[in-house]
Amino acid sequence: MRRWLGNGLVQAFLLVVGLVWITPVAGLLLSSLRSAQDSASSGWWTALADPGSLSFANYASLLQNAGMTQAFWNTVLISVPTTVLVVVIAALAGYAFAWLEFPGRDWLFLLVVALLVVPVQVGLLPVAKLFGQLGLFGTIPGVVLFHVAYGLPFAVFLLRNYFAEMPREMLEAARMDGGGEWRIFTHLVLPVGRPAIASLAVFQFLWVWNDMLVALLFADSSSQPLTVELQSQVRQFGSNIDVLAPGAFLSLVVPVVVFLVFQRHFVRGVMAGSVK
Repeated sequence: MRRWLGNGLVQAFLLVVGLVWITPVAGLLLSSLRSAQDSASSGWWTALADPGSLSFANYASLLQNAGMTQAFWNTVLISVPTTVLVVVIAALAGYAFAWLEFPGRDWLFLLVVALLVVPVQVGLLPVAKLFGQLGLFGTIPGVVLFHVAYGLPFAVFLLRNYFAEMPREMLEAARMDGGGEWRIFTHLVLPVGRPAIASLAVFQFLWVWNDMLVALLFADSSSQPLTVELQSQVRQFGSNIDVLAPGAFLSLVVPVVVFLVFQRHFVRGVMAGSVK
Protein backbone atom coordinates (compact mmCIF):
# COMPACT_ATOMS: atom_id res chain seq x y z
CA MET A 1 0.00 0.00 0.00
CA ARG A 2 2.84 2.39 0.87
CA ARG A 3 4.57 1.68 -2.42
CA TRP A 4 1.30 2.22 -4.32
CA LEU A 5 0.60 5.52 -2.56
CA GLY A 6 4.15 6.64 -3.26
CA ASN A 7 3.47 6.52 -6.99
CA GLY A 8 3.66 9.99 -8.55
CA LEU A 9 0.50 9.53 -10.62
CA VAL A 10 -1.49 8.47 -7.58
CA GLN A 11 -0.27 11.47 -5.60
CA ALA A 12 -1.17 13.79 -8.47
CA PHE A 13 -4.64 12.24 -8.67
CA LEU A 14 -5.17 12.65 -4.92
CA LEU A 15 -4.03 16.26 -5.19
CA VAL A 16 -6.61 16.92 -7.92
CA VAL A 17 -9.34 15.27 -5.83
CA GLY A 18 -8.34 17.39 -2.84
CA LEU A 19 -8.50 20.57 -4.89
CA VAL A 20 -11.92 19.65 -6.25
CA TRP A 21 -13.22 19.07 -2.74
CA ILE A 22 -11.73 22.25 -1.28
CA THR A 23 -12.76 24.59 -4.11
CA PRO A 24 -16.38 25.07 -2.93
CA VAL A 25 -15.16 25.76 0.61
CA ALA A 26 -12.66 28.33 -0.64
CA GLY A 27 -15.35 29.90 -2.81
CA LEU A 28 -17.71 30.17 0.16
CA LEU A 29 -14.98 31.70 2.31
CA LEU A 30 -14.09 34.33 -0.29
CA SER A 31 -17.75 35.08 -0.93
CA SER A 32 -18.26 35.66 2.78
CA LEU A 33 -15.46 38.25 2.73
CA ARG A 34 -16.74 40.17 -0.32
CA SER A 35 -19.32 42.92 -0.44
CA ALA A 36 -22.76 42.29 -1.90
CA GLN A 37 -21.96 44.59 -4.84
CA ASP A 38 -18.78 42.67 -5.70
CA SER A 39 -20.57 39.32 -5.45
CA ALA A 40 -23.33 40.55 -7.75
CA SER A 41 -20.94 41.91 -10.38
CA SER A 42 -18.27 39.19 -10.56
CA GLY A 43 -17.38 35.68 -9.45
CA TRP A 44 -15.67 34.89 -6.18
CA TRP A 45 -12.45 33.85 -7.96
CA THR A 46 -11.81 37.46 -9.00
CA ALA A 47 -10.99 38.21 -5.37
CA LEU A 48 -7.75 36.25 -5.79
CA ALA A 49 -6.45 39.05 -8.01
CA ASP A 50 -7.62 41.78 -5.63
CA PRO A 51 -7.26 40.53 -2.02
CA GLY A 52 -7.49 44.11 -0.76
CA SER A 53 -11.23 44.09 -1.48
CA LEU A 54 -11.81 41.40 1.15
CA SER A 55 -13.01 42.41 4.59
CA PHE A 56 -14.81 41.08 7.65
CA ALA A 57 -17.67 43.56 7.32
CA ASN A 58 -20.09 40.76 6.43
CA TYR A 59 -19.31 38.98 9.68
CA ALA A 60 -19.95 42.20 11.58
CA SER A 61 -23.33 42.39 9.85
CA LEU A 62 -23.94 38.75 10.72
CA LEU A 63 -23.39 39.44 14.41
CA GLN A 64 -26.00 42.19 14.18
CA ASN A 65 -28.55 39.85 12.59
CA ALA A 66 -30.64 38.68 15.54
CA GLY A 67 -32.16 35.76 13.63
CA MET A 68 -28.81 34.29 12.57
CA THR A 69 -27.13 34.67 15.96
CA GLN A 70 -30.11 33.15 17.76
CA ALA A 71 -30.18 30.29 15.26
CA PHE A 72 -26.47 29.64 15.85
CA TRP A 73 -26.95 29.32 19.61
CA ASN A 74 -30.03 27.19 19.04
CA THR A 75 -27.89 24.86 16.95
CA VAL A 76 -25.35 24.62 19.76
CA LEU A 77 -28.10 23.99 22.33
CA ILE A 78 -29.46 21.20 20.14
CA SER A 79 -26.23 19.54 18.97
CA VAL A 80 -24.22 19.46 22.20
CA PRO A 81 -26.86 17.98 24.56
CA THR A 82 -27.93 15.48 21.91
CA THR A 83 -24.36 14.28 21.39
CA VAL A 84 -23.68 14.01 25.13
CA LEU A 85 -26.93 12.14 25.84
CA VAL A 86 -26.49 9.71 22.96
CA VAL A 87 -22.88 8.93 23.89
CA VAL A 88 -23.58 8.49 27.62
CA ILE A 89 -26.72 6.37 27.21
CA ALA A 90 -25.21 4.29 24.40
CA ALA A 91 -22.03 3.63 26.40
CA LEU A 92 -24.02 2.42 29.41
CA ALA A 93 -26.33 0.29 27.26
CA GLY A 94 -23.47 -1.04 25.16
CA TYR A 95 -21.61 -2.23 28.25
CA ALA A 96 -24.76 -3.83 29.64
CA PHE A 97 -25.50 -5.69 26.40
CA ALA A 98 -21.88 -6.80 26.06
CA TRP A 99 -20.95 -7.94 29.58
CA LEU A 100 -23.95 -8.03 31.91
CA GLU A 101 -26.28 -11.00 32.19
CA PHE A 102 -29.99 -10.18 32.58
CA PRO A 103 -33.23 -11.78 31.36
CA GLY A 104 -34.14 -11.00 27.77
CA ARG A 105 -30.79 -9.39 26.95
CA ASP A 106 -30.41 -10.95 23.52
CA TRP A 107 -34.02 -10.28 22.52
CA LEU A 108 -33.77 -6.68 23.67
CA PHE A 109 -30.57 -6.18 21.72
CA LEU A 110 -32.25 -7.74 18.68
CA LEU A 111 -35.00 -5.13 19.05
CA VAL A 112 -32.38 -2.38 19.11
CA VAL A 113 -30.84 -3.77 15.91
CA ALA A 114 -34.29 -3.94 14.30
CA LEU A 115 -34.80 -0.23 15.01
CA LEU A 116 -31.84 0.52 12.73
CA VAL A 117 -33.98 -0.16 9.67
CA VAL A 118 -36.77 2.24 10.72
CA PRO A 119 -36.42 5.43 8.65
CA VAL A 120 -36.70 8.79 10.35
CA GLN A 121 -39.58 9.81 8.11
CA VAL A 122 -41.81 7.08 9.56
CA GLY A 123 -41.79 8.64 13.01
CA LEU A 124 -42.11 12.30 12.10
CA LEU A 125 -45.90 12.67 12.23
CA PRO A 126 -46.63 10.29 15.17
CA VAL A 127 -43.88 11.85 17.29
CA ALA A 128 -45.00 15.36 16.31
CA LYS A 129 -48.52 14.52 17.53
CA LEU A 130 -47.13 13.06 20.77
CA PHE A 131 -44.90 16.09 21.37
CA GLY A 132 -47.90 18.36 20.77
CA GLN A 133 -49.80 16.58 23.54
CA LEU A 134 -46.80 16.80 25.88
CA GLY A 135 -46.10 20.46 25.12
CA LEU A 136 -42.70 19.70 23.56
CA PHE A 137 -43.54 20.53 19.96
CA GLY A 138 -41.68 23.60 18.70
CA THR A 139 -39.14 23.54 21.53
CA ILE A 140 -35.43 22.78 21.72
CA PRO A 141 -35.94 19.88 24.19
CA GLY A 142 -38.36 18.33 21.70
CA VAL A 143 -35.79 18.44 18.90
CA VAL A 144 -33.13 17.04 21.24
CA LEU A 145 -35.34 14.15 22.36
CA PHE A 146 -36.17 13.23 18.78
CA HIS A 147 -32.50 13.16 17.77
CA VAL A 148 -31.57 11.16 20.87
CA ALA A 149 -34.28 8.58 20.23
CA TYR A 150 -33.29 8.03 16.62
CA GLY A 151 -29.55 8.21 17.27
CA LEU A 152 -29.48 5.62 20.05
CA PRO A 153 -30.07 2.38 18.05
CA PHE A 154 -26.96 2.82 15.91
CA ALA A 155 -24.94 4.17 18.84
CA VAL A 156 -25.83 1.22 21.08
CA PHE A 157 -25.13 -1.24 18.28
CA LEU A 158 -21.73 0.33 17.57
CA LEU A 159 -20.50 0.54 21.16
CA ARG A 160 -21.87 -2.85 22.15
CA ASN A 161 -19.91 -4.54 19.36
CA TYR A 162 -16.78 -2.59 20.27
CA PHE A 163 -17.04 -3.38 23.98
CA ALA A 164 -17.74 -7.06 23.26
CA GLU A 165 -14.33 -7.36 21.56
CA MET A 166 -12.51 -6.50 24.80
CA PRO A 167 -10.69 -9.48 26.37
CA ARG A 168 -12.88 -11.23 28.93
CA GLU A 169 -9.80 -11.96 31.04
CA MET A 170 -9.23 -8.23 31.51
CA LEU A 171 -12.68 -7.69 33.01
CA GLU A 172 -12.51 -10.86 35.11
CA ALA A 173 -9.18 -9.74 36.56
CA ALA A 174 -10.74 -6.42 37.51
CA ARG A 175 -13.63 -8.22 39.22
CA MET A 176 -11.21 -10.48 41.11
CA ASP A 177 -9.45 -7.35 42.38
CA GLY A 178 -12.73 -6.22 43.90
CA GLY A 179 -13.90 -3.83 41.23
CA GLY A 180 -17.64 -3.34 40.90
CA GLU A 181 -19.44 -2.99 37.60
CA TRP A 182 -19.56 0.81 37.77
CA ARG A 183 -15.85 1.06 38.60
CA ILE A 184 -14.98 -1.37 35.81
CA PHE A 185 -17.10 0.65 33.39
CA THR A 186 -15.65 4.05 34.30
CA HIS A 187 -12.00 3.09 34.90
CA LEU A 188 -11.49 0.28 32.40
CA VAL A 189 -14.12 0.08 29.67
CA LEU A 190 -14.43 3.81 28.95
CA PRO A 191 -10.66 4.46 28.62
CA VAL A 192 -10.22 1.43 26.36
CA GLY A 193 -13.28 2.33 24.31
CA ARG A 194 -12.32 6.01 23.92
CA PRO A 195 -11.60 5.74 20.15
CA ALA A 196 -15.02 4.27 19.41
CA ILE A 197 -16.75 6.75 21.71
CA ALA A 198 -14.94 9.67 20.07
CA SER A 199 -15.87 8.41 16.60
CA LEU A 200 -19.50 8.09 17.65
CA ALA A 201 -19.47 11.59 19.14
CA VAL A 202 -18.10 13.10 15.92
CA PHE A 203 -20.64 11.31 13.74
CA GLN A 204 -23.55 12.21 16.00
CA PHE A 205 -22.51 15.86 16.29
CA LEU A 206 -22.10 16.25 12.53
CA TRP A 207 -25.45 14.58 11.88
CA VAL A 208 -27.37 16.82 14.27
CA TRP A 209 -25.50 20.02 13.37
CA ASN A 210 -26.27 19.58 9.66
CA ASP A 211 -29.85 18.36 10.12
CA MET A 212 -32.68 20.36 8.62
CA LEU A 213 -35.55 17.87 8.18
CA VAL A 214 -36.21 17.25 11.88
CA ALA A 215 -35.62 20.87 12.86
CA LEU A 216 -37.85 22.12 10.07
CA LEU A 217 -40.76 20.13 11.50
CA PHE A 218 -40.15 20.17 15.27
CA ALA A 219 -38.64 23.64 15.85
CA ASP A 220 -40.57 26.89 15.76
CA SER A 221 -39.22 30.34 14.88
CA SER A 222 -37.68 30.82 18.34
CA SER A 223 -35.89 27.45 18.45
CA GLN A 224 -34.92 26.81 14.83
CA PRO A 225 -31.24 26.01 14.15
CA LEU A 226 -28.86 27.56 11.65
CA THR A 227 -29.79 25.28 8.76
CA VAL A 228 -33.46 26.28 8.93
CA GLU A 229 -32.63 29.96 9.40
CA LEU A 230 -30.37 29.92 6.32
CA GLN A 231 -33.14 28.28 4.29
CA SER A 232 -35.58 30.89 5.54
CA GLN A 233 -33.20 33.74 4.66
CA VAL A 234 -32.77 32.36 1.14
CA ARG A 235 -36.54 32.17 0.68
CA GLN A 236 -37.21 35.66 2.02
CA PHE A 237 -34.14 37.62 0.95
CA GLY A 238 -32.54 35.82 -1.96
CA SER A 239 -30.08 38.61 -2.68
CA ASN A 240 -28.60 39.12 0.82
CA ILE A 241 -25.39 37.25 0.05
CA ASP A 242 -23.56 39.41 2.59
CA VAL A 243 -25.49 37.59 5.35
CA LEU A 244 -26.00 34.18 3.76
CA ALA A 245 -22.36 33.58 2.81
CA PRO A 246 -20.82 34.19 6.26
CA GLY A 247 -23.72 32.32 7.89
CA ALA A 248 -23.19 29.32 5.64
CA PHE A 249 -19.43 29.37 6.24
CA LEU A 250 -19.99 29.57 10.00
CA SER A 251 -22.29 26.58 9.73
CA LEU A 252 -19.55 24.74 7.82
CA VAL A 253 -16.50 25.66 9.85
CA VAL A 254 -17.78 24.49 13.26
CA PRO A 255 -18.08 20.80 12.24
CA VAL A 256 -14.66 21.04 10.59
CA VAL A 257 -13.13 22.34 13.82
CA VAL A 258 -14.83 19.58 15.82
CA PHE A 259 -13.49 16.94 13.43
CA LEU A 260 -9.95 18.36 13.60
CA VAL A 261 -10.04 18.42 17.41
CA PHE A 262 -11.13 14.77 17.62
CA GLN A 263 -9.24 13.63 14.53
CA ARG A 264 -6.69 11.56 16.42
CA HIS A 265 -9.34 9.63 18.36
CA PHE A 266 -11.54 9.36 15.26
CA VAL A 267 -8.79 7.75 13.17
CA ARG A 268 -7.90 5.38 16.01
CA GLY A 269 -11.53 4.34 16.27
CA VAL A 270 -11.85 3.68 12.56
CA MET A 271 -8.59 1.73 12.44
CA ALA A 272 -9.50 -0.29 15.54
CA GLY A 273 -12.87 -1.14 14.04
CA SER A 274 -11.26 -2.28 10.80
CA VAL A 275 -8.76 -4.49 12.63
CA LYS A 276 -11.41 -6.04 14.86
